[in-house]
Amino acid sequence: MADVARVANVSATTVSHVLNKTRKVQPETERAVLAAIEATGYSGDGIARSLRTGTTETIGLAMSAISNPYFGDLVHAIERNVTDAGYSLLLADTHDDPVREKRAISDLLSHRVDAMIVAPSADPGAMLERMAKRAIPTVLIDRVPAELRPGVDAIGVVNDEPNARLVDHFAQIGHTRIATITSNPHLTTTIERLEGYRTGMKRNGLEDDSELVQVGDGGSPEAMTRAISSLLELSLPPTAIIMGNNQVTIGGMGALRQRGLEVPRDIAIACFDDFAWADLFHPRLTAISQPVDALGSQAVSMLLERLGDRTMAPRHRRLEPTIQHRESCGCVQPGPPL
Repeated sequence: MADVARVANVSATTVSHVLNKTRKVQPETERAVLAAIEATGYSGDGIARSLRTGTTETIGLAMSAISNPYFGDLVHAIERNVTDAGYSLLLADTHDDPVREKRAISDLLSHRVDAMIVAPSADPGAMLERMAKRAIPTVLIDRVPAELRPGVDAIGVVNDEPNARLVDHFAQIGHTRIATITSNPHLTTTIERLEGYRTGMKRNGLEDDSELVQVGDGGSPEAMTRAISSLLELSLPPTAIIMGNNQVTIGGMGALRQRGLEVPRDIAIACFDDFAWADLFHPRLTAISQPVDALGSQAVSMLLERLGDRTMAPRHRRLEPTIQHRESCGCVQPGPPL
């Protein structure tokens, strides 16, 4: 900043006012500062372009990309489409924690992103309020709230009926004690998948036993050991389990292995969230596969449309996942270990 001030023959404080628009500056002084930014290459040409056009040609992305394998794939899909549209992507990891989420959003806003894609936490109120004050175009992805604020769109998958179909499948091959282990119980995806599980149990005439529903939270070894132990120690333990997401699945398979149980010989498994390793597990996992590429491309398309017309009513879009039928449900003969 000192170099910019020297070239423009102004103080560093004046440069700061131009960059941050914290105080009105004479037009000729502003032009001198902009020219100095161009000449010195201060923080690249992006700052000067932002000051001239009011945009940074960047899109912010806030989600728990490091800890969640599914979100890692989604980040790649979003990045490809953002780049193809001529924008840059800034990523902030929320760790699915409301406090870190608010900080991540503040960091992205401080970089003056033009728009935002967010996978909201279980308690996104503070984050949404902050973004509403800034009136920044936003697409919520994966976790879709029932009501949307002005200027905010949302896209996710259908969660309830696909989970109900997993119950249908287990019931059709003879299971009557079907359990589920959910992720964070306050996430909209968890709530919807649990509704689907209960729908499937009801329409197959199976008892909706609250003991068959366990919380695996983030899929940690401790949480999954507790959940699996609670199910296996019931007087009538389940013969099949539906895992709520990929983190729960990975933790659950580890917990079952620690108990010396073999899937599907001792207990059948199916899960929500397909992932690259699902086809490498032994046995291979029957899983609901989300259309990650379509989610990423449509989220970016919706955001670009919102940037083009900020007066549009909020839009709510759902995509259909598919069931990848493999061996862990017990009706396909497992192959040899890989």
